[in-house]
Amino acid sequence: MKNRLAFLRRRNESPGSTPVGKLDKSMKSVKPTPEEAMKWGESLDKLLMHKYGLAAFRAFLRTEFSEENLDFWLACEDYKKIKSQSKMASKAKKIFAEFIAIQSCKEVNLDSYTREHTKENLQNIDRSCFDLAQRRIYGLMEKDSYPRFLRSELYMDLVNQKKPSTTSTSSSS
Repeated sequence: MKNRLAFLRRRNESPGSTPVGKLDKSMKSVKPTPEEAMKWGESLDKLLMHKYGLAAFRAFLRTEFSEENLDFWLACEDYKKIKSQSKMASKAKKIFAEFIAIQSCKEVNLDSYTREHTKENLQNIDRSCFDLAQRRIYGLMEKDSYPRFLRSELYMDLVNQKKPSTTSTSSSS
């Protein structure tokens, strides 16, 4: 029964990530300090390298209906770590079908040159098959979504969170 219904669970998961529910629970224990959150404002890389930052950015992208950009970027990062050529080939086809093929379920916004270039790369699969497409999507996130994230209420709340203080109880006496 579990195996038959597994496809329902996978629908909401992105490649290489944990299920959304588990991610939210595990994030509570690693909530960043305001200082850590401030560092995310330095670059998109710093944001994506932090586990909570990645989850916060994903939550923001979900509100903008552009989560597929992050999913694609992460899928490419996972793809580069594959050692086996046969696994690489099947993963490449899956990434292309899911994110790059026209009318795919999570189609990312790529120009026709990049889309064709990536399609041609699938003839000779190697670690760099998706490099151009991944750079374009990263650039799109960096210039478009990331600045809006930095102005979002979600990010501002993390940066401006109040530290638990003991003075609030003593000031009421």
